[in-house]
Amino acid sequence: MSADIVQTQDMNAQKVVKVHKKLPLKEKIKRFSFITLGAILMAVSLELFLVPNKLLDGGIVGISIMLSHLLHIPLGLFIFILNVPFFFLGYKQIGKTFAISTLYAILILSIGTSLLHPVPPIVDEKFLVTIVGGVILGLGVGLVIRYGGSLDGSEILAILISNKSPFSVGEIVMVINFFIYVAAAFVFNYESAMYSVIAYFIAFKTIDIVQQGLDESKSVWIISDQYEEIGDAINDRLGRGVTYLKGEGAYTGDDKKVIFCVITRLEEFKVKDIVNHFDKSAFVAIGNVAEVKGGRFKKRDIH
Repeated sequence: MSADIVQTQDMNAQKVVKVHKKLPLKEKIKRFSFITLGAILMAVSLELFLVPNKLLDGGIVGISIMLSHLLHIPLGLFIFILNVPFFFLGYKQIGKTFAISTLYAILILSIGTSLLHPVPPIVDEKFLVTIVGGVILGLGVGLVIRYGGSLDGSEILAILISNKSPFSVGEIVMVINFFIYVAAAFVFNYESAMYSVIAYFIAFKTIDIVQQGLDESKSVWIISDQYEEIGDAINDRLGRGVTYLKGEGAYTGDDKKVIFCVITRLEEFKVKDIVNHFDKSAFVAIGNVAEVKGGRFKKRDIH
């Protein structure tokens, strides 16, 4: 009897211990190369197009631009100092990998803006600056998000606030940016504020193209024979709940388990990584979700 108990305990212990293989070096190099490129593109957009013409981005970067203009302190310094606290506050919500990628992106952006600051702007015609600057900005931000990072702490702040309020991340970001652009009208002028809004909209649409969908939430459907391993990894590494659904192949008639979960757009890259690690031939479908209500969508802390 005691031997059976010991065996059962050993089996339980084996189930509890979950080892997740680290990302291959080649994939790490690819990820950080694109994050570096994205951060540099954003620095180019800011220093060679937007900032010299008194246009600004939204979020923490927009606040940094206004403070730099008022206090005559390098923009890169404000970007780094103002962003870092939000990532430490939201570490449990965004996870270790995302936090490291984001801090790296912010560091490259800060250094890039400092190095490019002495370079004269490429153009000074407001219309061209708005369009070209907005597109380059969107390309940079889109690349960083696509490869598992972020360039602005306002979204992290919005995630933290949304966990304790009835408002979505998108709604909170919109309110934050509204006040930033209103403030820009007083710091610069109304014309600069309006052009900044247009540049932000262009950047937003460009990110949409790079990301192939910028909705806050996404539904994920996964069909794989390794459904338990994939489901456990999503639960452990993202803090997201998963649901196993029963499916049947129309052609083969085989019973299949279907994994369903809802994630944010910032988590899409990591979900793909998890699925690819356990089953490269798995069927994965990711769609945009307009609204999420009820259930247990709000993620738990990642330890």
